[in-house]
Amino acid sequence: MTRDDVPGSPQGPELAFLLGLGFQLLLGEFTRRLDEAGYGDLRPVHGMAFQALKGPGATATELAERLGVTKQAAGQIVDDLEKRGYVRREPHPEGGRRKLVVLTPAADRHLAVAGRVLHALEAELGADVDLGALRMELGRLVRALNGDAPLPALRPVW
Repeated sequence: MTRDDVPGSPQGPELAFLLGLGFQLLLGEFTRRLDEAGYGDLRPVHGMAFQALKGPGATATELAERLGVTKQAAGQIVDDLEKRGYVRREPHPEGGRRKLVVLTPAADRHLAVAGRVLHALEAELGADVDLGALRMELGRLVRALNGDAPLPALRPVW
């Protein structure tokens, strides 16, 4: 692909390629800025786990469902984040052997920084791109592809 292929002409690259490339570039810049902010120990999957655990927390099985990964993968994510001090396991309020995975203040601080970084990045991009129109069109695309079904998990495959 050359730079001349990027503009939105019908002869340009396929939509799936442009969406994937846009996601890759945006996520890469977001991750780079988080590294600069002192969070080089975290990857995008960790941020997704934090989003899934916000509020009252979740079991590792519920986290797996929300992330669209296996229970084993969710357990590994929880183990890793627990070692880093971002989550802790607590007894489940309903009792039994289940454990509730909850965010620690360190994860809350990360989420606050990540939110500021993302909003700053979007503001910069908004100077060159009509992000409101882009969001609306992407929302229409998602609804066209997904219908009335609940949105699937955004699987962390990167």
